[in-house]
Amino acid sequence: MTVTDEARQALERQQTVEITTIGRRSGRPRRIETWRYRADGRFWLTGSPGSRDWYANMLAHPEFTLHLHGLDLRVRGRAVTDPDERARVFGEIVPTLDWAGSLESWLAGSPLVEITLDS
Repeated sequence: MTVTDEARQALERQQTVEITTIGRRSGRPRRIETWRYRADGRFWLTGSPGSRDWYANMLAHPEFTLHLHGLDLRVRGRAVTDPDERARVFGEIVPTLDWAGSLESWLAGSPLVEITLDS
């Protein structure tokens, strides 16, 4: 499906999302719940510091499905590894999370993926 205004509005409203990635070793779909963030005018997936299977799957297969209350969108993930971009994005996200801990720990150990929507 192409991205509609309805889909963009749903993504704006919904912070808890489900994604389906393709397993890097199994090749099978893997569906999980995670959080979507908005920073620098774009949409992101991340998590507290630590390794994530969904991130490893996305690195192997950047296309995945984003599930939004009845809408299934094919999207693409872009892993963010540039230190300046990571600092800018996490600098917006982490201070809004009272449970997050230090910005430094997120910079050092959290995955960061930009969600690219089809237009």
